[in-house]
Amino acid sequence: MEVKIGIQHSPREIVVDVDGSQEEIADKVSAAVGGGTLSLTDTKGRVVLVPGDRIAYVELGKANAGTVGFR
Repeated sequence: MEVKIGIQHSPREIVVDVDGSQEEIADKVSAAVGGGTLSLTDTKGRVVLVPGDRIAYVELGKANAGTVGFR
């Protein structure tokens, strides 16, 4: 699933492709905004850390049905 994270005072957004449901990611975002750090691991094993107090918005995409081609 594609997750887009907008950061305060930054013109660019962070885009992360993660495994997991929308509910799981939404719970992680809610916990981070409440005073913590959002930690997401992408499908290639990289970890993205975002300070919760700097998150402007989060857009959760649909689950990946399957991709065609090379990654």
